[in-house]
Parts: sequence; structure tokens; C-alpha cells
Amino acid sequence: MSENEQEQTTQRNTLQKDTFTTSTSLPTEVWEKRLKEHEKTAVTEKGLAPEKTEVTEKTTVEDKTLFSLFDRKSSKRNFSGLHLWANLLLISFMVSAVCGLILTLKPLYPESMEEVSSTEETGESMAPIARSGGKAGVAWIKVYGVIEQADDSGPFSRPSGAAAIAKKIREAGEDKNVKAIVLDINSPGGTVASVQNIYSEILKAKENKKVVALFRDVAASGGFYIAMAADQIVAEPGTMTGSIGVIMQLSNIEGLFDKVGVKMTPVTSGKHKDIGSPYRSMTAEEKALIQDMVDDSYSQFLAAVKAGRPNVKEADLLEYTDGRVFTGKRAYDLGFIDKLGGEAEALQLAGELAGLKDPKILSSRRDNLKEFIFSIGSSLNEKSVSKQLQSLASPRMAYLLVL
Repeated sequence: MSENEQEQTTQRNTLQKDTFTTSTSLPTEVWEKRLKEHEKTAVTEKGLAPEKTEVTEKTTVEDKTLFSLFDRKSSKRNFSGLHLWANLLLISFMVSAVCGLILTLKPLYPESMEEVSSTEETGESMAPIARSGGKAGVAWIKVYGVIEQADDSGPFSRPSGAAAIAKKIREAGEDKNVKAIVLDINSPGGTVASVQNIYSEILKAKENKKVVALFRDVAASGGFYIAMAADQIVAEPGTMTGSIGVIMQLSNIEGLFDKVGVKMTPVTSGKHKDIGSPYRSMTAEEKALIQDMVDDSYSQFLAAVKAGRPNVKEADLLEYTDGRVFTGKRAYDLGFIDKLGGEAEALQLAGELAGLKDPKILSSRRDNLKEFIFSIGSSLNEKSVSKQLQSLASPRMAYLLVL
């Protein structure tokens, strides 16, 4: 055996001896502790730690899933809340609509009201109709704007104009609860036939009711005419009134047509068929015919003034019935009106004439769905005086104040 082999054998024997000595010298508890530590180290070295990571990741994913489910439940709860509010709003709207429809189709007629129901300045009026068996009161009817016949031929046309006012007066005259009528007049007048229609209805109503006319800003010409049928007249001192007369406005655009090279050639059955034509000059004979017609209408106006104001002096009639306008104060001095004042004075006077100690104004709601709908957009149908004057462009005689 060589020296190297002997040396290796000696080292091996020494190592075995040390190992055996060490292993036999350590207590059993220490060995078990070391074995456990070696097992933990072996597990880490073999890569088993990632299993814990996977567990952690799974836990995180599960947590995220739980959170998402929670969010979904919260969203569903929020959506359900919004859905509930939407349903409540829809139900409230439907209930309101039904109630409005019922009140519209079955109007409520209060026994009395302190305030007059307002209407637009289109010549319309609110019908004062009380319930059967209700308290007696005063009907308040407005006559605003130019008095003329309105076009009610459309399917959605709203009753307006002279015919509507005449109907309201007739209904008030037939109502047993209406003891007096106040005509609230703010009008420059209107066409002859329309004014006379209202005037006739007032005379009929006056057979059973007391009628008081109230002059507002303007109560001239035709507005003054219809007041002549009233029992008493009240006006503000600064009211513009008068304009007792007739006017027929005819236009002539012959010169304009000559400039643009247009010529009209009418074919008529008689020489006066195109009388008042704007395309040619009027002859002296034609002017005399129209003047005669205007004078006849004026005589009817004058007769109404004499019948309604018998206490006015003849000299004042001749002087102040030439078409001039004057104030309410001057009209009071001349005897054309009976009292200076406004709404309160007119209502009180109507009550005194009718024997009512505490006169109340009777008014009603719109009596059908059509009127209710059009009352919402009534401002769209409102006509100013200038626009209403344009409707008088065709040759018609009018009791009208033109400034």
C-alpha cells in the first residue's frame, strides 16, 4: 500500500469516528430539532414556497370577486332606488293629469270670488255662471281689443270675438244667480255689425239684469256705443273716450301699379260693382254713395247715444258727436258717464242697482277640455291693436278710433 492510500484511509477512519462520536454524543431532542430544521430548509430549496404564493393569489382573486359582487349588489340597490323614484314621479304626474282632466270636464263653479278671472286682451270674456242654488252675484264680462267677428272655422279654433262676447252676455242674462252685469270695456271700437250685435244682447239682458259699463284706458267709438245700452257708466278721469262716428277706410294703389306696369281690368255686372276698388280712382258718384252709407250708420250711432244718455244737452250732442275724443272727466261733466272710478266703484254700483249688500263676482272655470288647452297658449293667440287693425284692411264700415 502506498503512502497516499494509507493517508486517505486514515482520514476516512478519522471522519467516521468523529461523525459517530458526534452523533452518539448529541441528545435525541436536539437531533429531532435539527431534522425539522433540515426538512424546512429542504422544502424551501425545492421551491415549495410558491405554493403559499398561489394560495395568497387565490385568496386575493376571491377577495376581488367578493368585492365585485358587493359592488354589483350596491349598483342593483341604487338602480332599484332610482327606478322606484321614477315610478313615483310617473304616478304623481298621471294622478295630476287625471285630476286636471276631471276639473276641466266637470268645472267647479264657486258661489263667489273676490277676484275676476283674467282673460287675454283678445275681445274674449269669461262666462260668469254660478251653480244652481248658489248665491246671487255679479257677472264680470270683459270686452278688450278691436270688436270684430273672429275666424272660428278651424278644428281647434278658440271661441273669440264679438260672437263669443255676445254669447257670454246672453248666458249671464239667462242665469238666475246673476243679478247684475259689469261690462269691462277697453276697446277702440270695431266693425259696425259686430258692435251692434253686442249692443242688442246687452239690451236683452237689461230686461232682467242691471248692467254697468266700466271704461278702462280706451272706450271709444264702438266701445262707447255698446256702453249706451248699460244702466250706468263708470270711467277713470283719464280714460280716452268719445270718438262718436263712423269711418270707412279705402286704399288706392293705382299709382304704385302704374310704376310697376300692372293694370287691373275688372269685368262687372254693373257700374258700381267694383266700388271702392284700390286699383282705380273713385268717381264722385261712388263717393256720394259711400258717404250716404256712412251717414246712415252714423245716424244709428247717434240714436243709440240719445237713447242711452237722455240727459245730455242737445248742444253738447251736436258738438261732441263729430268724432272727437275726450277724457273721462270731460265725459262726466257732459253727462256721458255717471260716475268717476274704477273696478271697486263699478262693482259697488252694480250691487246697489241689483240690491246686493255685499256684491261678489261670479266666475267659472273653462267648461271643456278644448278651452283648457287653448287657455295655456292663449298668449300665442293674443292680438295687439295694431295687428287687429290690419284685419280691417278690407273695406268695412267701423265704429273705430284711428290714431
